[in-house]
Amino acid sequence: MIPVQRLNHAVLYVRDAQRAAAFYRDAFGFEVVTEMPGAVFLRAAGSTSHSVLGLFSVCAYAPGPRRGAVGLYHLAWQVPEVTDLVTARTKLMELGAYRGESDHGATKSIYGADPDGNEFEIMWIVPRDDWGDYEHGAVVAPLDLDREVARYGARS
Repeated sequence: MIPVQRLNHAVLYVRDAQRAAAFYRDAFGFEVVTEMPGAVFLRAAGSTSHSVLGLFSVCAYAPGPRRGAVGLYHLAWQVPEVTDLVTARTKLMELGAYRGESDHGATKSIYGADPDGNEFEIMWIVPRDDWGDYEHGAVVAPLDLDREVARYGARS
């Protein structure tokens, strides 16, 4: 068994690393760790990782990711407060990057895509004591974010 602790970083092929980096800076507040020709490495504020996202330019006319094809479906970033999902939804809508939202029982999620079509999830984990039937299961249901903020906003 390999004793993995967590995912440390992801690397994406994009059409233009500078353009993609600008998106991730604007959307997430990621900071540039290092740049080199055709590549940018970013770190989330407060991250203990050297970098959380690497971006490599391939070609301005490269095809985007295809849904349903073999490969990465999406990345998921966890936020500390349920109210951060409201912020995420608003920011992604401003950037034209919002794709939807879901209630997964033990997690609540907002979905978006970067300028190259790489999909990502912004997710918040419900307090463990409230997992109930979702301890060993999940659901894909419409998210009532106002209800979740009313329920968990003060204690998340």
